[in-house]
Formats: sequence, structure tokens, C-alpha cells
Amino acid sequence: MPHWNNITLCLRRVTGWVTKAIFELTHNSFALVGVTVVFAAMAMMVHPELRQLGEVRLFAWLQERQLEFTGLASDLFASDRATASDPDELPRQQAAVAFWLSKKYRIAPEPLSALVAEAYTLGHRSRLDPTLILAVMAIESGFNPFAQSTEGAQGLMQVMTHVHGDKYQSFGGKFAAFDPLANLRVGVKVLQDCVRVAGSVEGGLKSYVGASNSDGDGGYTVRVLTEYGRLQSVAQGRTVAFVDPPLVNRPVLHNATVLADSAPGPQ
Repeated sequence: MPHWNNITLCLRRVTGWVTKAIFELTHNSFALVGVTVVFAAMAMMVHPELRQLGEVRLFAWLQERQLEFTGLASDLFASDRATASDPDELPRQQAAVAFWLSKKYRIAPEPLSALVAEAYTLGHRSRLDPTLILAVMAIESGFNPFAQSTEGAQGLMQVMTHVHGDKYQSFGGKFAAFDPLANLRVGVKVLQDCVRVAGSVEGGLKSYVGASNSDGDGGYTVRVLTEYGRLQSVAQGRTVAFVDPPLVNRPVLHNATVLADSAPGPQ
């Protein structure tokens, strides 16, 4: 028995060295099959308790590798979560609008391209001119997805989250107000309802900003319509000069009391 114990101890040490060497050399998922084969061969040659030891170590190592790969994959595919697209892949009209807005508002063309494409998609669904949607976005936030007014309007379209929070439920909750696409979709829904109820774009803009028919809107409607006209010209292929981005000068209300009970978020 002592002799057998010595042999077992030696085998255990050798197995430990081999196992450690394999762990150090095997640093990618393509070697998993090789590791499995090695341990299967060892299990046939050594004492059963050594096989158990090897299986425990292998399982622990595989768990560590899985965690490492999961973290790496998360980093590798982070670009998939970004709101950005190649402006050269847009239709000519949309690309022209994206590049013009990029230069005027000093925003990278890639995220603007994604917003322009989405505005055109939403415009078709809501029967709103996409350049009107973009004009509202420009005047509201200057394309800053994290903008917030002193009255609590948030995101690209400066929607009052505490008023229209129900519209964010399908996007995961109120923090989606700072997700560019979610905010854009909710803002378009609010704007669509405002225009529908008011019966005109001008009236809808006054409602969107929270100004009643008898109240002034601080020049908001004129500024949006002016930018709307410029974007229409850009979309038509005309050369349009631009000045520095206008400062957002929002009236106090800003869709705080408008359509609070309107239908849930966009389709």
C-alpha cells in the first residue's frame, strides 16, 4: 500500500503539472476540444480521484473562459448599440440633409445619419414631413440627446417626461427619454397628436411648445418653420447657407399640459 500511495502521489503531481501547463497554453476557445481529449485520456490512465480533480479544474476553467468571452463579446459588439450609420449609405436626399445638419450644428454625421433615416421612417408613418421633424429637433435641442430644460423637457425632442411617461413604457421606462431613437419616436407621436388636434402645422407647433392660442410662443413656431424651410430646400438639392446654431429659448410650459392623456407611444 505505501508503494501504491507513492505512485498515486507522483501521478497526482505530474497530472497537476500537465494540467497547469495546459491551462497556460490553452487561451482560446478553439482548444477546448483538445483539452477535453487530454483529460479523457488521463482519466483512463490514473486513479479515479485524479480524474475527479481534473474534472473540477476543467469545469472551473471553462467557467472563467466563458465569463472572459462574454465580457469580450460585449465590448466587441458595443458598436451595435450606438446610434450611428454611414451617411454614404443613405439615399441622396437624406444624405444631403444629414451633412448639412452636421456642419451647421457641429454634430458628427454618423449619428445624425441615423436620426435622419429614422425621421424619414417616422415621417412616413405619421404623415409628417421628415424635415419638419428634424427642424423641431434642431430648435428644441440642437441634436443633444441629453439636453434638459429648466422646466424638465428632456432629450432630442424635449418631451416632458413626467407628462408623457406612459409613452416610454414600451421602451423600458422613463430613462429611455435619453435614448435618441426612443425620444425621437415619442416626440414624433406627441407632435403628430398636436398637429392632428390643432388642425395645422402652425397650431400643432404652438401646442407642442405648450403655448395656447392666446399666448405667445416666444418665436418658437417661426424659428421651427424657418428651419423647416431651409431643410426642405436642402432636401431638394439646393445650396442653403447657414448661420451659427440658434440658442434654444423655450417658453415656460413646453408641452407640459398638452395631450397628457393621448394615446400610447408610436406604432
